[in-house]
Amino acid sequence: MGRLSHVLAGLSLLGPALAATVAYDFNIEWVRANPDGAFERPTIGINGKWPIETIEANVGDTILINAHNGLGNQTTSLHFHGLFMNGTNHMDGPSMVTQCPIQPGDSFLYNFTITQPGTYWYHSHSEGQYPDGLRGPLVIHDPESPFKGQYDEELVVTLSDWYHDEMRVLIPEFLRKGNPTGAEPVPQAALMNDTQNLKVPVELEKTYLVRLINIGGFAGQYFWIEGHNMSIVEVDGVYTKPAEAEMVYLSAAQRVSFLLTTKGSNQANFPIVASMDTTLFDVMPDDLDWNVTGWLVYDEAKDLPKPAFVDEYAPYDDVELVPYDEMEILPEPNRIVELNVVMDNLHDGANYAFFNNITYKAPKVPALYTALTSGDKATNPYVYGSYTNSFVLEKGDIVQIVLNNLDSGRHPFHLHGHDFQVIYRSADEAGLFPGPGVEYPKIPMRRDTVVVYPEGYVVLRFKADNPGVWLFHCHIEWHVTSGLIATFIEDPLTLQSTIELPKNHLDACLSGDIPSKGNAAGNSKDFLDLRGENAPPPPLPAGFTFQGIVAFLFSSAMGIFGIWVVGSYGMRTGPKPKKSAEREPLLATPDAANGRTEPNGREEPADAATDEDSLLRR
Repeated sequence: MGRLSHVLAGLSLLGPALAATVAYDFNIEWVRANPDGAFERPTIGINGKWPIETIEANVGDTILINAHNGLGNQTTSLHFHGLFMNGTNHMDGPSMVTQCPIQPGDSFLYNFTITQPGTYWYHSHSEGQYPDGLRGPLVIHDPESPFKGQYDEELVVTLSDWYHDEMRVLIPEFLRKGNPTGAEPVPQAALMNDTQNLKVPVELEKTYLVRLINIGGFAGQYFWIEGHNMSIVEVDGVYTKPAEAEMVYLSAAQRVSFLLTTKGSNQANFPIVASMDTTLFDVMPDDLDWNVTGWLVYDEAKDLPKPAFVDEYAPYDDVELVPYDEMEILPEPNRIVELNVVMDNLHDGANYAFFNNITYKAPKVPALYTALTSGDKATNPYVYGSYTNSFVLEKGDIVQIVLNNLDSGRHPFHLHGHDFQVIYRSADEAGLFPGPGVEYPKIPMRRDTVVVYPEGYVVLRFKADNPGVWLFHCHIEWHVTSGLIATFIEDPLTLQSTIELPKNHLDACLSGDIPSKGNAAGNSKDFLDLRGENAPPPPLPAGFTFQGIVAFLFSSAMGIFGIWVVGSYGMRTGPKPKKSAEREPLLATPDAANGRTEPNGREEPADAATDEDSLLRR
């Protein structure tokens, strides 16, 4: 069993609520699975099983996860997506950001206390591997939920895309000069609860709280349940005022919870449909089925009807959601971070993703460890590396992120350690911020992952009230791999006085021969010396290189020489032809069969054809 205990650990002084310690023992290992029924493949499971189990706890509980890397051929780590990790930034999980990766055969203890309710998920944050299966739901129950008593039962539904090849095969194919446009691999299938043809038994006239999570690596999904409306009450861990929707759109990493009330009759079953957002795909394979269908089953004996088409419904615009707590827009920012998104090629011919012309390259020392070991230089963004897009925030900063998407595709952006107010999102092809007529709402929607539209922009705002090293990145895993990442270093001096790394952190670095102190280049003597830091390939040259100029001149000279040769031969005067009487006689050889001769010794058959058909046959 993965879950070892659910032990009472303390008693709240303010009431009867009990805090608990919830412990899991995870052996992360390869198993085999065939979720779409089309192809069996190696998949990353836990304790010999896949799909992996749901982590559950209550607000105030402490979670202990002993993660053992039994993969044998890859490092790994666990990130608990959406949890703020207040006071425990070193448990956030991304490799080379808040920890060294867990080496094959090693174990690592995650230990943190839950401070927020809602719907979350956990996944690998190492080697781009979570689409191989290491991702599952994380549910934090709330005894004080404003919707307590309004539903009878909870359901968890996951959506995902699925590849038949492992990421270690797909990533090199994606990042190669033979793919200069950066076309992302298209998944083979869509899944619902890591399967297809899901049946969800329901009872008459009951209300269910459905926690819907997109745990995919690439595709956004449109989701609807025919014959039923959804009353949205939470997004990304933020309670909302109830909002009626016939369809929702979830990008990779987004979550939505809604109340679903069943009918009073069991005369029919109803399709549950998820449809991948095919506008994200550069190509559409002929065999791709981008839909996955399940059913609300009122009666097992009734038929399972076919679903309607996706364009028969309209998704709810999440920017219109109102947080339940009615938190007003934060004050005017004292720190503005503008990030421009572009995709471009580097010198190796592959396509990369950039914030402000910088594509992310992981440092040689985890960024958190640099913050903890660099003394007063921790406030200097330079020490975190030239290719980490690091921004140092002071305690209490009101931070505004202006994100201009100069790319032609949608991108879902996620911030670790916080949720943010989405104070404005443009339509697609709106150009750069600010556009005309931009007005901010008094009570903006909040969440931790937001979609920005093609060639549009989004304006986000949050308060720097959670010291830590927090990533901000596109949650399409292909774009994480190609470098669409920035790093917020929040109040690093407070980190130095509040975090002491446990021994298993240092052991993980020692096992992987990774330095645990120093700047991004591993230099702990001179933190301003970044020589030897990890770097992406150099950019393409702005003009001709010396070799290119030489090649151009040589090819031009050879072309001119070739034209001169052709022209000179064409203008030469050849010898005058001899008069007919002076021409040399044709050589002739006798034909023993018919006495005929052919010039220069070639024999011609006596019955040689002269009509067109005969010539064709010859």
